[in-house]
Amino acid sequence: MKKNKKTGSNFSNFAKLVEIMEKLRGPDGCPWDKAQKREDLKTYLLEETYEVLDAIEEKSDEKLKEELGDLLLQIVFHAQISKEEKKFDIEDVCKEINEKLIRRHPHVFSNTEAKTPEVVLKNWEKIKKGEKRGKSALEGVPKTLPALLKSYRLQEKAGRVGFDWEETKQVEKKVKEELKELKEAMNKGIKQKIREELGDLLFAIVNLSRFLKIDPEDALQSANEKFIRRFKTIEKKARIKGKELHGMTLAEMDTLWEEAKNDERKEK
Repeated sequence: MKKNKKTGSNFSNFAKLVEIMEKLRGPDGCPWDKAQKREDLKTYLLEETYEVLDAIEEKSDEKLKEELGDLLLQIVFHAQISKEEKKFDIEDVCKEINEKLIRRHPHVFSNTEAKTPEVVLKNWEKIKKGEKRGKSALEGVPKTLPALLKSYRLQEKAGRVGFDWEETKQVEKKVKEELKELKEAMNKGIKQKIREELGDLLFAIVNLSRFLKIDPEDALQSANEKFIRRFKTIEKKARIKGKELHGMTLAEMDTLWEEAKNDERKEK
């Protein structure tokens, strides 16, 4: 193994991380780390993933570096548990992803041609389907994905095999149809039907976002942040007037909301 220039150690920093995890789980290791089972770590894996996303959103390289390290720790932790169970280790994990990347990028590692991202994705799906012959084109979408992202991924996969709308106008029409059906269900007052039609409308809106090439998760997150920002502004404006929101009428609050929107426009 090559000597690490930064530390002078005979271990790479990655190998050192694996070594530390082995020690933490070893006989003389940390009681907490030794007690953890794979199921116990699920929450931490999810939290660290979201913290990475927060760092990306904040455009903080320093925070991203830290959070990627925390996420990598979770991967090494899971691999160490599997090593102890004599199933696989981190080397096997790396070997498998290396082989998959080479196999699914023949335009880089072989003589296949793919000059656009769209062609790359189509080829990727063909190769993937060949690897999983007989399985659905929708395979590979995690069951535990948040519903919004799951809709997006399902539609992407269906689209790659040709099951898709041809143009944005068709999707717009579908959104209007689903909204109409939701209104009809609301008029009938049948809860289960309302729930079903609301789901169909959300699914159609995700489809529209895909055609507009806008990530629905990012769009909704942006709307959430905008709401938080404006709501805090109206709270501040209310306090300046010596009032609290719970003591104001909806009309009064709406006036402050419009002021908050105008303030933002002026800042832009």
